[in-house]
Amino acid sequence: MTETKAKSGSGRADKAAGGNPVSRFFGAISLFVRQILDELRKVVRPTGPELVRYTTVVVVFVLVIMGIVSALDFGWSKLVSWAFVGG
Repeated sequence: MTETKAKSGSGRADKAAGGNPVSRFFGAISLFVRQILDELRKVVRPTGPELVRYTTVVVVFVLVIMGIVSALDFGWSKLVSWAFVGG
């Protein structure tokens, strides 16, 4: 099997590597902003009822996890207090 090498000096990547550094910098910033705007156009924003539902789910989940962690913390502190203080 033989491996083929890509031709050097061909393609847009080589042209982008050279040139004025200032224009390359602003070109890169321009490309970055265009890509951000393209991605933002793809975002699907939730409707009002969906937003309320998602917010409710997150708040309930956080409250449940807070309750579980608080119960475990209280239980472990009582266990450690009983083990080291004795009673």
